[in-house]
Amino acid sequence: MEAYFDNSASTQVLDSVRDIVVKTMTEDYANASAKHRKGMEAEQYIREARAIIAGTLKVQEKEILFTSGGSESNNMALIGGALANQRAGKHIISTAVEHPSVYNPLTCLEELGFEITFLQVDRNGHISLEELEAAIRPDTILASVMYVNNEVGAVEPVEEISRIIKRKNPNTLFHVDAIQAYGKYQIRPKKQGIDLLSVSGHKIHGPKGVGFLYIRNGVKVKPLIYGGGQQSGMRSGTENVPGVAGLGAAAKEMYTNHQEKIGKLIQLKDYMTDRLGELEDVVINSKKGTDSAPQIVSASFGGVRSEVLLHALEDKGIYVSSGSACSSHHPGVSGTLKGIGLEPKYLDATIRVSFGVFNTKEEVDYCIDTLKELLPVLRRYQRG
Repeated sequence: MEAYFDNSASTQVLDSVRDIVVKTMTEDYANASAKHRKGMEAEQYIREARAIIAGTLKVQEKEILFTSGGSESNNMALIGGALANQRAGKHIISTAVEHPSVYNPLTCLEELGFEITFLQVDRNGHISLEELEAAIRPDTILASVMYVNNEVGAVEPVEEISRIIKRKNPNTLFHVDAIQAYGKYQIRPKKQGIDLLSVSGHKIHGPKGVGFLYIRNGVKVKPLIYGGGQQSGMRSGTENVPGVAGLGAAAKEMYTNHQEKIGKLIQLKDYMTDRLGELEDVVINSKKGTDSAPQIVSASFGGVRSEVLLHALEDKGIYVSSGSACSSHHPGVSGTLKGIGLEPKYLDATIRVSFGVFNTKEEVDYCIDTLKELLPVLRRYQRG
C-alpha cells in the first residue's frame, strides 16, 4: 500500500486539471499575446481562469495577477509593495513563523534599509494582537501575516488583524500569505481587509510553476519583471497558458461542493490525531476540528529524529514531511517549532502529515499500524 501524506508540499493534479493542461500544450498551444486567432484562443483560457479565481474570492478580475507560484507572489507583494510605497516609510511588520518565501524577501528589504519587526507567537502559533497594535507606527507601510502556518496548521485571525492595522494606520498595506489557506477556506479579501494575497497552484491539486497575487485595486506595487508588458505591465513574460488554465480548473473544482471536501479533510485530520494518541511519547502540535487548518497534523515523536522516521516510513510507502519542503535543503531547527515553545527534545523529532482530496481513512490506519511497528525499533536504535 502507498499513502501520500505530503499534500502541503505538493498535490496530485485533478483529472480536470490534467486534461486542460494537455489540451493547451498539444492543441491550443499558441502564444496568448499573438494577434491571430490561435493566439486569441490561448488568451481566452487566461481570461476564463482569471474569471474563475476572481469569482472564488469575490473580487474584480483585474485584481488577479498570475505568477510562477507562491514564492514569486510573496516576493512581489513584499519587495514590490515596499519599493512602491517607501516614500511613506520604511517600517514593515511580520511574524517569526513565516515561510522562507516571506522571511527571505524581508531580509533582502532589511539590507536595503527597511526596518522589520517580527512578532512572536504563542503555544498555538498565534500572534498577540496587543503586540501587533503596539508595533504599528506612522511609518509602517506594510504588514505581512500568513493565513495558515505551513508546519503546524495554526490559523491567524486575519480579519481582526486587518481591523487593528487599519484602525491604527489606514495607510498600512496588509499582505496575507494564503498558500496553505486558499482552497481550504472561503476567503473574501474585501470583507477581511486584505490588500495583497498570495496563492500557489500546486497546493490545491493544480500544476506546479503557477500561482497568483491578488492586488486590491488602487494598491501600488512595483513590478519585479520587466519586458514585453504582459498583464498590464505588472509581470512581463509569455503567459503560462497551460499552468494558468490548470490553476483555474483546480480553483473551480476545489470550490465546488467546498464544504463537503473540507469536511472530509477535517474528518481525516481528527481521525489521524485520535489514532496518534494510541502511540507512546507523541506530542500533537495541531488542534483538532476547526481550530486549525483542515489538512495539517504536526506530531513530535520522542526518541526518534524526524529524518530517520521520515525515511523509515518512506520504505513502507508512506510519504510525510519533516518540515517545509521549500526549506528542506537548508536543514536546521524549525523557527515555527521553536516559536510555539516546543520542548527541545521534540524539535528535531517532528513530522508533518498533510491531507488532500485523494486520501482515505484506510491510509491513515496503514500509517498508524506502521508507526506502531517502527517506533519501538527506531527508539531502541537511537538510544543505542
